[in-house]
Amino acid sequence: MAREIKLGKQLVGDGHPAYVIAEIGINHNGDIETAIQMIDAAVHAGVNAVKFQKRTPDVATPPEQQKQMRETPWGYITYLEYRHKVEFNEAQYRAIDQHCKEKGIAWMVSVWDEPAVDFMEKFDTPAYKIPSASLTDHKLIKHARATGMPLILSSGMSTMEQIKKSVGIAGEKDLVLMHCTSTYPCEPEELNLKMVETLRREFPKLPIGYSGHEVGLVPSAVAVALGACMVERHLTLDRAMWGSDQAASVEPGGFERLVKYIRVSEASLGDGVKKVYESEKASMKKLRRVNNEE
Repeated sequence: MAREIKLGKQLVGDGHPAYVIAEIGINHNGDIETAIQMIDAAVHAGVNAVKFQKRTPDVATPPEQQKQMRETPWGYITYLEYRHKVEFNEAQYRAIDQHCKEKGIAWMVSVWDEPAVDFMEKFDTPAYKIPSASLTDHKLIKHARATGMPLILSSGMSTMEQIKKSVGIAGEKDLVLMHCTSTYPCEPEELNLKMVETLRREFPKLPIGYSGHEVGLVPSAVAVALGACMVERHLTLDRAMWGSDQAASVEPGGFERLVKYIRVSEASLGDGVKKVYESEKASMKKLRRVNNEE
């Protein structure tokens, strides 16, 4: 069985270019015009897809957090009120859907609860993402799987046993598993990129991806060199914008470089078979003094 999955018209997995997702998430702060600008920046950077987060605030927000107060751009309001402020409605997602179609870019969401899955069934997206926070929500995984949609499962703040159990519940068909450390931003010492190789060994049929929250670009390209076939990074228009994810996000110019680094890394890997390239022969003729052939 090939380690690949089809997302829309694109094959993702070994032997295919890494599928790059610009995670807009809630960095738009509830403003549709900001979201549109972010989609345009992602298109310019050359990514494969943009992603948002879809919650049903009254369901997805833990009860003990709902009445907690916090400072926001909308004033001193409860956490539940804040969650409603950054949530797009159907009309706004219709506008996102239309804009992405016009720009020729795929879009998808992380579904945080079962009503969010039902909401997204109104749209034609290539996959549903199960966020790291919901990896142990087996009812949500089953509900999302029942739609027949491909799933992307993120594994931050999870043990290997929890990952195995959730993969078992999801089933390995049409599934991408993402290595992730859910710290925003994440220090290099906790990125643990070798987990990409570990997950590839543990799940030999699954495409393995990397969802990064580090500051900088190099680790994401390294993840591709280690076998990640999907890379997801948060996108922001300005890291100084208000919001908890902004500091772990990449600005538009950085995203352009990120995609270039990934493509150069892929091109540089080769096939592991030693050969003398045509481009080397002039140097060999000029520089090699002794040429013992046995």
